Amino acid sequence: MSSTLVWVTGASQGIGRALVEHLPFDDATVFDVSRGGGVPGTTHVAADLADPSGWVAVEASLREALAHFDGERVVFIHCAGTLEPMGYAAEVDTERYRRQVLLNSAAPQALGQAFLSAAADLDGQVDFVQLTSGAATKPYEGWSAYCAGKAAGDHWVRTVGGEQATRGEARVLAIAPGVVDTGMQAHIRDTDEHDFPAVAKFRQLHRDGQLVDPADAATRIWKVLARNDLETGSVMDLRTLG
Repeated sequence: MSSTLVWVTGASQGIGRALVEHLPFDDATVFDVSRGGGVPGTTHVAADLADPSGWVAVEASLREALAHFDGERVVFIHCAGTLEPMGYAAEVDTERYRRQVLLNSAAPQALGQAFLSAAADLDGQVDFVQLTSGAATKPYEGWSAYCAGKAAGDHWVRTVGGEQATRGEARVLAIAPGVVDTGMQAHIRDTDEHDFPAVAKFRQLHRDGQLVDPADAATRIWKVLARNDLETGSVMDLRTLG
């Protein structure tokens, strides 16, 4: 059996895929939690995380894999998120907006709870990581569900991190990777200013070469997780982390 088990949501693209491709463990078993899958060398957990039934599928994967696990570490990195539909809350499609709220706000908490519960009796290193964003503290018109979801995720990490410090052993972290050159960023740049008034800022970042390569972001995230000086419940930004 592998000494390391890793779950990555949104692993089929962007930062999630880069995290899988730049995994620092030689013998890890990796679970790709996504709708489409297709990442070589991983076990696909098919789940639409904007649908609560998808959370049930992920929990089943966790409990099955961890029931008799006695290896060195388990890691769950939640990358999945969406900006769709982008636009003002009163003007976008209601059903699509509800799905965005479920994916951005509810899924991180539900999956985090399921992971910590399934891993509660393990002896090795246990890490839950939620990718966050500057949007957690800066409101962007047109991103209401995204901003709110990241803010909720940060505060969940702080709160549950406190719980783990009191009577648990897991490390719960939120890490902002910066503005990463992914498909999401390309979609942002293509959005009309009517739906996202701050679009010019992101177009300028792209023109100035200020976007972070996904491979670089992934490598830095893995380096952060290798550190032993970070307290559970920490919310951090790779751009300012020493």
